Amino acid sequence: MDTLDITRISDFQADIDALAGISAVPRILDLICRTTGMGFATVARITPERWVACAVQDNIGFGLKPGGELKVETTPCHDIHQSLKPIVFDDIADDPHFTTLHTPALYGLKSYIAVPIMMADGRCFGTLCAFDTRAARVNRPEIIGLFGLSAELIAQHLDSQRCMAAAQAELAEARKAAERREQFIAVLGHDLRNPLGAIMSGVTLLEAMPLNDRGARLVTMMQTCTARMNELIGNVLDFARGRLGSGIALDIRQEIRLEPVLEQVISELRTSWPERVISVDYDLRSPVDCDGGRIAQLFSNLLGNALTYGAPDEPVRVIARSAAGRFELQVANGGRQIPADIMTRLFQPFVRGHGQSTQQGLGLGLYIASEIARAHGGELIATSTSEETRFVMQIPA
Repeated sequence: MDTLDITRISDFQADIDALAGISAVPRILDLICRTTGMGFATVARITPERWVACAVQDNIGFGLKPGGELKVETTPCHDIHQSLKPIVFDDIADDPHFTTLHTPALYGLKSYIAVPIMMADGRCFGTLCAFDTRAARVNRPEIIGLFGLSAELIAQHLDSQRCMAAAQAELAEARKAAERREQFIAVLGHDLRNPLGAIMSGVTLLEAMPLNDRGARLVTMMQTCTARMNELIGNVLDFARGRLGSGIALDIRQEIRLEPVLEQVISELRTSWPERVISVDYDLRSPVDCDGGRIAQLFSNLLGNALTYGAPDEPVRVIARSAAGRFELQVANGGRQIPADIMTRLFQPFVRGHGQSTQQGLGLGLYIASEIARAHGGELIATSTSEETRFVMQIPA
């Protein structure tokens, strides 16, 4: 109809799009028209100032499409937004209040039914509405009940969409915050290397000077502390690389003989754990294409973890095999079983082997070890029982 006051609006476009994304809405409108015999059904977004059709089924050529607008004060729905109660009549001629409204009089509307669409937070979105130029028997409990249930269904879909959109926005913001945090960690770790390098150089110079016993002990303590700091910074940088997408950097060399690499790590850790027994079982007949330094780092993390959390009166067992195109490294220790809730996230950053926050370190060792295995095209797995905890790393040889 050319005289219909229809305007295309942008401020309700989100509501129009939301309803367009609910596959049930067209079926609801079609069911309403079929059940009532009425020719026009719509989901209308209503505010005190606006009435906007967001979804439409028009079988009578009324001419209103999604985005079309009527003057809210000229429609029966204006009262619904204020009273939050349904409006229904079989023939508008029998209701003197509505016969004075502009829209029904202008288009000769007779039958009309509209119920409010109430959101979970108590706001009125608008109405589920149907009308026709012919009188219809719609003022019946079963028809009003159908409209009420349909309005509830539409409201639930809209609430679900909004909750999902809010959750997605929150997740996106959390990801951005995590990325910013990890970028900060990476920059901090990198910048700490320079002053730490200066301290380590100073300690090396002090070591070359004549020192009394107390001075020598202080230099040894400083060397231990700076080495530990350097290891922590390295772990932080490896963590940041892994989280920011570049992954653990490798320097793959061909046919590395790994027994000396493993023995060097064991020798270093035996210095810190002189009272512990570390048993080894090597069968390294085949050289391995790998980054020997990273394999040493992975092994140091696994062996250090076993010495830290394993039973002190039981040996830590190391098994290394290279054959048939595969390198396998196992580290096992006795002691308490790792709790099931820790096992599910054992290779996540900042998780310690038995969930003991009092242990030294950042809880990055197992995460970095798993990333090193993954960078080599392999995997690191763990099993834990009341008798034994075992880590197994396998990579292509």
